[in-house]
Amino acid sequence: MFRHPKRHRILVVCLGNHNRSPLAAAVLAHTGGEKVEVRSAGLRERHVGGPAHSNAIRAAEDAGYDIRDHRAVKVNHRMLDWADAVLAMDHAVLAELRTMADGTPAAGKLDLYVSGEDVPDPWESDYAAYQVCVDTIQAGAVRHLPDLEN
Repeated sequence: MFRHPKRHRILVVCLGNHNRSPLAAAVLAHTGGEKVEVRSAGLRERHVGGPAHSNAIRAAEDAGYDIRDHRAVKVNHRMLDWADAVLAMDHAVLAELRTMADGTPAAGKLDLYVSGEDVPDPWESDYAAYQVCVDTIQAGAVRHLPDLEN
């Protein structure tokens, strides 16, 4: 009987799960294919249950991704436990995740999406900022994916 190897589970977290993390989840899932399982969440409840921002949906579509069915969720400890890697979209989100995960095994899973840098939040910006956000996320994706050669 053939068994699929365990998928690498990635949780991407931003502030509201309304812009950056849904975009990053779509990029990682598309690029990683069958080797990854990706989820996204936010630190705040403001957008819970709601869709991604309309400009995020449009920017995703223009880049070849579909996030129209996304619904925002708030990060919780169960999600942190589920993930093999928890990626914060900026330093402030990483700091809150570190506080949340303090003293748990999840603390060792935390990292920034882009090494040493924030993924700019396009919130309340024009459409061009969303395009820059997608470009930044696409450029950083490969760093978090398992070896795609196997």
